Amino acid sequence: MLESLLTAEQRALRDEVRDFVKGVPRQLLLDMDADRVRYPREYVREAARRKLLGLRFAPEWGGRGLGWTSEVVAIEEVGMLGTSLACLYCLPSIIGEAIAVFGTDAQRAKFLRPTLEGKLTCAEALTEPRGGSDFFGTTTQARRDGAHFVLNGQKRFVVGAEGADYFLVYARTDAAASPEKRRDADCAAKPHKGISAFLVERGPGVDVEHVYGLMGTRGGGTGRIYFRDARVPAENLVGRENGAAEIFYRMMVPERLTSAAGGVGLGRAAIEVAARYSDRRKAFGATIRSFEGVSFKVADSVTLLDAARGLIHATAHAADTDPDSARVRRLVSESKKFGTESAWTVVNHAMQIMGGIGYTNVYPVERLLRDARLIMIWTGTNEVMDLVIQHEYYKELLFRGPAGRDVEPDAAEAERSEEKVYE
Repeated sequence: MLESLLTAEQRALRDEVRDFVKGVPRQLLLDMDADRVRYPREYVREAARRKLLGLRFAPEWGGRGLGWTSEVVAIEEVGMLGTSLACLYCLPSIIGEAIAVFGTDAQRAKFLRPTLEGKLTCAEALTEPRGGSDFFGTTTQARRDGAHFVLNGQKRFVVGAEGADYFLVYARTDAAASPEKRRDADCAAKPHKGISAFLVERGPGVDVEHVYGLMGTRGGGTGRIYFRDARVPAENLVGRENGAAEIFYRMMVPERLTSAAGGVGLGRAAIEVAARYSDRRKAFGATIRSFEGVSFKVADSVTLLDAARGLIHATAHAADTDPDSARVRRLVSESKKFGTESAWTVVNHAMQIMGGIGYTNVYPVERLLRDARLIMIWTGTNEVMDLVIQHEYYKELLFRGPAGRDVEPDAAEAERSEEKVYE
């Protein structure tokens, strides 16, 4: 479906990424899923050697100067590998967004360029044990001490924690806006106005002390990080002090678009395996693809993936045009919700088509199903996506008016105001 929307350059990029994906060793996938690999650094370096990381960023910083409409095409192809390798591929784009948009040239030279060159690896330290989706409830503290900030706290579920050379960390720099102070009715500080973002290098006071045993998405070194009096140079502050809310809102775009596009790739991988199986497997004297119970699941799956792909591409176009708009915040949330839920449905269809053998490790569908469960949780649960979607829609509808014709008067007794009771 997307073929007709792609330019010749985007098709060439897609084929380039496909070549990279085909070259990923099968044994790496098996070792990661068996937790024999904690962080596949060579995989990231190979993507960098091919100049496939951070495609959107300027060539002077190691990117290709492309747009989101190109990057989502690349991410879908990488998504065929599963969520762990797709996430590690996307992290330079996610972290790079903060550095490219809000950082200084010195930060871009020190962090962004080496990351896109494969010399440094990165991760995002966002979630806290008591935080979850309540981002602005963060309790990690950063206290100014001369030319440094002193960081204390912890983050968990950090993909890439085991192998990252540096982390994008959100910490509270205005104590008056802390969760404890928020209980004080006299406190005027707003929690979203008291958080700052830092680029924190691995070193003294930065400890990865637990790597999680995960249901899926294995091998990416997902862990918990403790910051114990970690000294962070003040020049590693990204954007304004106490101004990380605008960074967080902007980061919705790369976090959610990458999840959506990767999810489509994952779903595509599963249904391709199942559809080929259905063309070979025979039962009751015929190949099972001839049974509506099977072929209709394939039809539903292809339709869901095409619909998700179309929404993602439209969102990518909007993000290239006006990434900070309320409409883009709604669209990236729609894309993340629909893309990941479509992937989950499609992988389940694939397993049902294959029956018992799909539940074994003879085929990769069981691994893809374990991977797919996480993408409806990370980068904001899909319930949080619902909150954003409805909020932005109501704001657009009620404050900007209807788009096009107002059809409310188009009823035979529309003038009966006495029947329109709202309270």
